[in-house]
Amino acid sequence: MDPRAVSDEVGYVLHRRPYGETSLLVDLFARGGGRLRLVARGARRNRVGQPFTELAVAWSGRAQLKTLTRAEPMPGSGAPLGGRALYLGLYLNELLLRLLPEGDPHPRLYARYRDQLAALAAEADAEPVLRRFELALLEDLGYGLGLECTATGDPVRAEADYHYLGGTGVMAAGALPPGCGEPLRGAHLLAIAADDYRDPGVRRSAKRLLRAALAEHLGARPLRSRELFRNPGGDRETGA
Repeated sequence: MDPRAVSDEVGYVLHRRPYGETSLLVDLFARGGGRLRLVARGARRNRVGQPFTELAVAWSGRAQLKTLTRAEPMPGSGAPLGGRALYLGLYLNELLLRLLPEGDPHPRLYARYRDQLAALAAEADAEPVLRRFELALLEDLGYGLGLECTATGDPVRAEADYHYLGGTGVMAAGALPPGCGEPLRGAHLLAIAADDYRDPGVRRSAKRLLRAALAEHLGARPLRSRELFRNPGGDRETGA
């Protein structure tokens, strides 16, 4: 047996595409292995794990591109996503594909991803689901936002205005020159830190804040999942 074979893992298919004439190239998010790219040989005729369904998986091989040898649905792995939830799930998958380093385990983020997929399948309020996952992703990658204090260590005050600066953090609006855009209310930052999204203003601030924080690491290339569900009224309906 290959000493590098993994035979007892769970994971989710993030993306798959043709590879050669009969195989698939599969991007997997595994609980203990992180983001992996594997070849599912001879799998073009058969479906290799539906996205958003937790799978019992195994792989083997000594090469950098290893071979997926098992991908079977876990018992009670949940209902597939459909409608708007499907597009939101694609958004979560694309964030993982773009931001997770290959082969770096993130078991806490894996658990969060599984919980958020279950919430989307249950038609939970989508915006808090997305914001919680975005915050958890940044935190797990070492880019936590620290919304209760400014970059200079001062407590965020509910009545004050702030800006989020990439690479720096939260800064008091008065400490920055004009032209930094619309400020974020301190009360909104504190509500986001407390996981309280009841106020529509908090939701708008959270969306703006997380977009800015993610853009710092995503770079200039747009997210394809946002383009998929963009409609004439923008993306207000999805919340992503």
